[in-house]
Amino acid sequence: MNILILGSGGREHALIWKLAQSSKPLKLFAAPGNAGTASAAINLPVDPLDFAAVKSAVISNKIQMVIVGPEAPLVEGISDFFEADPELSSVNVIGPGKQGAMLEGSKDFAKGFMTRHKIPTAAYATFTADRRAEAAEFLYKLDPPYVLKADGLAAGKGVLIISDYQETIRELDAILGGRFGDAGKKVVIEQYLSGIELSVFIITDGISYKILPEAKDYKRIGEGDTGKNTGGMGAVSPVPFATPAFMKKVEEKIIIPTVAGLRKEGIDYCGFIFFGLMNVGGEPFVIEYNARLGDPESEVVMPRLESDLFDLLDGVACRNLMDRTLVIRADTAVTVMMISGGYPDNYRKGFEITGTDKITESIVFHAGTKISDGRLVTSGGRVLAVTSAGGTMPEALEKSYRSVPKIHFEGAGYRKDIGFDLKATKE
Repeated sequence: MNILILGSGGREHALIWKLAQSSKPLKLFAAPGNAGTASAAINLPVDPLDFAAVKSAVISNKIQMVIVGPEAPLVEGISDFFEADPELSSVNVIGPGKQGAMLEGSKDFAKGFMTRHKIPTAAYATFTADRRAEAAEFLYKLDPPYVLKADGLAAGKGVLIISDYQETIRELDAILGGRFGDAGKKVVIEQYLSGIELSVFIITDGISYKILPEAKDYKRIGEGDTGKNTGGMGAVSPVPFATPAFMKKVEEKIIIPTVAGLRKEGIDYCGFIFFGLMNVGGEPFVIEYNARLGDPESEVVMPRLESDLFDLLDGVACRNLMDRTLVIRADTAVTVMMISGGYPDNYRKGFEITGTDKITESIVFHAGTKISDGRLVTSGGRVLAVTSAGGTMPEALEKSYRSVPKIHFEGAGYRKDIGFDLKATKE
């Protein structure tokens, strides 16, 4: 089967890495891919948001399945585009239609969905520019810190957590005033939840589901979870506090009502759902939904899958996922993200990367890389995810932290404390 994976990050490299291990005869393509995906797939110079170009690539390469990595094509309706086109309707798309992708594409929709289906989440209210005075009053009644969320996709920058009321008002005005364009026409204001975060993932055919390995990612740029938010500086799986008892609560209170709620609302959802959760005193609350796998969480989730990933995806396409087998390895997987100097703000690209060929005890997933004049060079802020497996978290971390210093590019940085906060976690 010919399969096209849309996207160019570490998530897409991890998906391709896992698919390449399938017992089935697969021919893999990536659009646009990166230097890492090129090792197991054919990279195509196609923008995932250019649906006409995607169609051309699918037809010319006889693609039978498309896996949508990033959120933007899903929110823009790529699944609906395929379904409505007679030349593409027979192609299986792993990813929800535009309506299902609203779980990620609109914070207001997601919060309303959770409210309708009694899924635990923080108290909230949504405001537009013409209700700015009401928003300020609502904030005044909350205890700090204050949580502001731009309603739409804002490249990972649309969520702000601020302790000072006046600063929060200034940020509210900036968002409603157009800082994030159309994504900020509505602002969701939430009650702050104090706890520890984790990510839970399922794959669903719209009827049944399988729970994939959970993970915890690290978004702050600095050690001790300090500094600016990033796309993710590392991840760990499994999560020590995600005990069977806790995960039973997640399934019963969150996963089952979400899948059932989608069906009840007539939303045919085939693909991945990412539950961004907060563990508040042993109780799970939903912070956010994503309509796809996470990054860098995919770089620890995929290595823990014992099952054939293609078999699971085929189960989604054939609507018989319930009959497919999911086996998860007991090992711990950790990933440490190597980043460009200056990230997440201004950073330069095009620096040569050396040393990846010296890595023997870790997997190097490429995120922001490309080949230029025969050289491997940086092409993004998050450059490489160095993933290791071990019987324990310390063992896996030691492998990654031995591997990272062997890789070199100008301005390279990384966090030196990934997973450290979990070492003392008690059940």
